[in-house]
Amino acid sequence: MGTDLPIVRLVDAAVFERPVSLRLPFRFGAVTLREARQAFLRVRIEDGAGRTGFGHAAELMVPKWFDKAPDLSNADNEAQLRRSLALAIEAMSAAGPGTAFGLHAAVEAPLHAVAAGEDLPGLVASFGLALVDRAILDALCRLDGVAVADALRANRPGMDARTAPDLAGFDLDGFLGRLDPADSLKARHTVGFADALTEAEVDPGARIGDGLPESLEAAIGTYGLDRFKLKLTGDPMRDVSRVTSIAAVLDRLPDYRVTLDGNEQYPDADTLVDFLDRLAAEPRAARLRANLLFVEQPIARAVALSRPVTAAADRVALEIDESDGGMEAFRTAKALGYTGVSSKSCKGLYRSLLNAARVAAWNAEAGDGRFFLSAEDLTTQAGIAVQQDLVLAALVGAGHVERNGHHYVDGMQGAGAGEAAAFLDHHGDLYRAGPGGRPRLAIEGGRIAFGSALRAPGLGVAGPAAEAAFAALRA
Repeated sequence: MGTDLPIVRLVDAAVFERPVSLRLPFRFGAVTLREARQAFLRVRIEDGAGRTGFGHAAELMVPKWFDKAPDLSNADNEAQLRRSLALAIEAMSAAGPGTAFGLHAAVEAPLHAVAAGEDLPGLVASFGLALVDRAILDALCRLDGVAVADALRANRPGMDARTAPDLAGFDLDGFLGRLDPADSLKARHTVGFADALTEAEVDPGARIGDGLPESLEAAIGTYGLDRFKLKLTGDPMRDVSRVTSIAAVLDRLPDYRVTLDGNEQYPDADTLVDFLDRLAAEPRAARLRANLLFVEQPIARAVALSRPVTAAADRVALEIDESDGGMEAFRTAKALGYTGVSSKSCKGLYRSLLNAARVAAWNAEAGDGRFFLSAEDLTTQAGIAVQQDLVLAALVGAGHVERNGHHYVDGMQGAGAGEAAAFLDHHGDLYRAGPGGRPRLAIEGGRIAFGSALRAPGLGVAGPAAEAAFAALRA
């Protein structure tokens, strides 16, 4: 790491929100989501030379994922996330000058401690800091006039092992210097538990008719998909039945891969083993089972990291997602038999990069490639959020990324003509114009192309597009 790293400080921050309505209900875990709000953050930083610059970030405030306490309403969950963002802005503003990563490292542990004192779970605490970190890094890259991949290869944020001391002996500069993000990724399509699988299952009287697919069968035909993520309920028999029904659709494809997402619905590892054994015994699911890559967060986070999961992990690779509430979570999970962790922008860009470094270090030690990091979605929305998450997925080397926002939400909701035109003009590889000129995510041959986001100075979004978004939000 060089000695001439840029020193910056957070000068001010502005937060905006935009409502989002789902075109289809999204069933994950015990929740059916129909609407939410998206948070937008714009920061102004100043560097050691007195230059000032702006940076941006956005994230959907998804109810009943960050904190699934049944006594909390959707409005309560949104209030938690607003508080998380306010705490992060306050902590970063008080931190004074430092490198971009140095500021993150200085506030992360105290911020989580303050959040815990307010009964905010680790995932909630991570949300606000993740947005502030991305916006500051975006601003730094814009000041330097470089894309984020170039900034990271030169380690301009000043990343080190302060928040992950187990990496103290790892060549992090070398790891970052070798980052080679692809400019397109395969889309891994989410199948919610309420989703229609075939066109025949779509109620003719309830059809949306907006030109977008309304069933799994139609989504495959429209987008050319061959990667899928299937939601589970925690009931072994019910889940085997659902997965078997999905297999009947997917088995028509010449080749495909799937992941399963438990969303914490299984009470313990023994119940998960029961499901996996029932699935293995179902002949109609034989091909799907052979194409299963991993199971994501099957066990409730309250107990997921309390006991070894060896028996289940011997059957299929297991990954943590909701249990990943802080930098130590992946190390704890590894000791219990998990081999994977999810990357999500809402949990933190630096956390994803450091966990990717852990994967590289652990696989070099094990020599068998068992450890992995996958790119998962939290219904990221068209525009800033989806672009920053796609760039992060490419940076950590994911070959495919779960994308569901484009299926459950019709394009860039709330955007006026100027904002829509700016994103279509500057990121034409990523979007196609829908009705009224609304940008919709473009997926062709099962792939999402986002070279324009990867090459743009900053973190994933061309300056005029970001400026148009915040101009619309301020209006």
